[in-house]
Amino acid sequence: MPTISKDLVNHIRISDEEAGQRLDNFLIKTLKGVPKSHIHRIIRAGEVRLNKKRCKPTDRIVSGDILRIPPVRIAEKERPSEKQQSIPARVFDIVYEDDALLVINKPSGVAVHGGSGVSFGVIEQLRRARPEARYLELVHRLDKDTSGLLMVAKKRSALVKLHEAIRNDHPKKVYLALGVGEIKDDIRHVKLPLFKYTGAQGEKMVRVSNEGQTAHTIFKVLKRFSGGVLYQIGLSHLTLVEATLKTGRTHQIRVHMQSQHCPIAGDERYGDYQANKRLQKLGLKRMFLHASELHLQHPLTGEPLHLKAALPQELESLIVMLSHQQ
Repeated sequence: MPTISKDLVNHIRISDEEAGQRLDNFLIKTLKGVPKSHIHRIIRAGEVRLNKKRCKPTDRIVSGDILRIPPVRIAEKERPSEKQQSIPARVFDIVYEDDALLVINKPSGVAVHGGSGVSFGVIEQLRRARPEARYLELVHRLDKDTSGLLMVAKKRSALVKLHEAIRNDHPKKVYLALGVGEIKDDIRHVKLPLFKYTGAQGEKMVRVSNEGQTAHTIFKVLKRFSGGVLYQIGLSHLTLVEATLKTGRTHQIRVHMQSQHCPIAGDERYGDYQANKRLQKLGLKRMFLHASELHLQHPLTGEPLHLKAALPQELESLIVMLSHQQ
């Protein structure tokens, strides 16, 4: 990101990494603290020039373009606030890294970004831990209580390619989930549209509805558990599944499993409250959903990548214990 003087006229040459963005989006990122409405105002007034010509907020910037930015008063909030300074640097387990792509194994209980009552998340902590990094952006998202593989782009060109791949239902994403109940088919395709809405407490919610977006999940049963310790805590069946996303909707696996009367163990939003309380006796303190595999082509080289993240110890221990109790 270029350094901007707020008191002088700035002339910036657009780099390969910055190319392809809308002019207004680029300026919003560059002129942190300046309201979007003010940025649009100085563009419309002709104070911003692209290659010495007037321009529009929607114009796309190209590598090598020369952008004139007038003196702009940066809002006080651009200065690092106490809240920003309190973001702790954090090192996450790295599954894959090169100069374009970083893939980490995100722990459960950590949001991927700040917002909605969360002051910071993975991306803010990564940036804090890597102050020298010129570019770090989330490629996709995982729910706060989901663990596993999370992609972060280190170049804008990589982000653009990966977003294009995601729109074409790539890469292949595979999750491991433990359901409360029984799925009798060894392989089950669930194709139910999902509709997003706001819950009573202002939380993001999703339900099956014909008004929603198409969604497709393939569930493959890996293990079925019954009897033994489950009988002792008042549960009849648990089912360990491998869930492969064919689309990437919000809360897709969670709501699709709920629709099959087999909600995810430990899911506080879509799960079985009583079952979750009983499973706590077996040591399950979190939602049993883990992003375990990514199959993709490297966004810049095209090299095939098959990345894996093993089940976290607390989830693996539960499966081992249930297997021995059969």
